[in-house]
Amino acid sequence: MATQRLATPEPRVPLSRERVLRAAIGLADEGGIESVSMRKLGQALGVEAMSLYNHVANKDDILGGMVDIVESGIEVLPPGADWKRALRTTAISAHDILERHPWAASLSLSAIGARPARWRYMNAILRCLREAGFSAETTDLAYHALESHIAGFTLWAAQLDFDEAELPALAAAFLEQVPGDELPYVVEHVEQHLKERSPDNPGAFAFGLDLILDGLERMLSPA
Repeated sequence: MATQRLATPEPRVPLSRERVLRAAIGLADEGGIESVSMRKLGQALGVEAMSLYNHVANKDDILGGMVDIVESGIEVLPPGADWKRALRTTAISAHDILERHPWAASLSLSAIGARPARWRYMNAILRCLREAGFSAETTDLAYHALESHIAGFTLWAAQLDFDEAELPALAAAFLEQVPGDELPYVVEHVEQHLKERSPDNPGAFAFGLDLILDGLERMLSPA
């Protein structure tokens, strides 16, 4: 008679700060930042909410840690890279990452706890501008121009959260309310959104970014 083998239970993955923060990111990605609570986080991890405090201090600590993990994925080129290419790469990477985690855009503007990834990102942009030859004063202005574009555009885009398939119906409903004879350029603008983008169209974010970078380049090489 064959001996029946008992199934060996899978070892339980120990709780850690990393697991807690990544679980919180999963909750926020799925249901928005308001869905992140100690109770829901404990349920997602299969533990009592109180046990989370062995790894995180409080809700603000969780929020800061979530953003730091997200921003740690931003691509930063090493010293010595062409300044314009480096800034473009970093800015597009930051926008893409924040777009994948819409809740993080506004949260990243809040000074919550230690933010090593944020500091690394800031230092890379500032270093790039200074090494390119910009003064400390112009670097300050350029940094804020770039940050305003990245954060502002991403926050604006997050407010326009709709499925691309819904666009024709939304545009049609909007145009029904617009007096086309009085506002012909508004109608034209809406119609542009319905057209397929040409291969050489960089998209609104990259277009605005290139305007900033081209302007900075002209400051370095005045005619």
